[in-house]
Amino acid sequence: MTPPSSPAPSSPTPVMFIHGLWLHSTSWQPWAEAFRAAGYEPLMPEWPGAPDTVAGARENPELQAGHGLAEISQHHARIIRDLGTRPVLVGHSVGGFIAQHLLGQGLAAGAVAICPGQIRGVKAVGPAQAKSTFAFLSHPANTKRAVSLDAEQFRYAFANAVSREESDELFEKWTVPSPARPLFQLALSNFARRSPARVDTHNDNRGPLLLLSGKLDHTVPDVLTRSTFKQYRKSGAVTEYRRFDDRGHSLIVDSGWPDVAEAALGWLREKNLT
Repeated sequence: MTPPSSPAPSSPTPVMFIHGLWLHSTSWQPWAEAFRAAGYEPLMPEWPGAPDTVAGARENPELQAGHGLAEISQHHARIIRDLGTRPVLVGHSVGGFIAQHLLGQGLAAGAVAICPGQIRGVKAVGPAQAKSTFAFLSHPANTKRAVSLDAEQFRYAFANAVSREESDELFEKWTVPSPARPLFQLALSNFARRSPARVDTHNDNRGPLLLLSGKLDHTVPDVLTRSTFKQYRKSGAVTEYRRFDDRGHSLIVDSGWPDVAEAALGWLREKNLT
């Protein structure tokens, strides 16, 4: 008699990591390893046009120049559709905006948006954020360029909550030129009738969303993340907000990243998104 066959093991849940401005997708590698160990199948797609390595991105900044939020979101949406299943999304900064945009379209099972770029409707702003972005927003021609942070700008905008030594190490290891167009689109979203920074915050049928914030963040101050959270108040879908009081914008790549990753993993377990 032929023994009954065992049921096929279920495939691991895909998790897509989406980076923001000035970081390369490979900066997610420690997260990918942690999530793989937790039973997920990680993906770390690059933005459209970006080379696969930090060195390549630094050598060829023009390959990303001019790409905006719509192109970046559509690029990730195509990858998701090719998967044949809805992934979990984890995004940081502009990647956090993209995660919300895709989640609002019903393309993901759930999302964790970490220090996310502000969606349309968020009007809060602070002096630290203005200082972090002024050098780029003050030159409209940058909308067609890929721009870079220098070590001092990175220290202020990203790594103000860690030592100078760690800030310099992170700058040398991970920073790349990025298209400035998304920065303009997010900053001016409330003045553009058809802004690409619009997110469907009223979708009652989308997956759960966790907004994570760093209280010391200069690029996306906590007040912006709290204001983003309020934009979802009329949605019946799960939306939650948590804050790290001692963290800045570099929280996904600096030495404290395991705490942030574990917070994301713990929340995903709570929501049965495994």
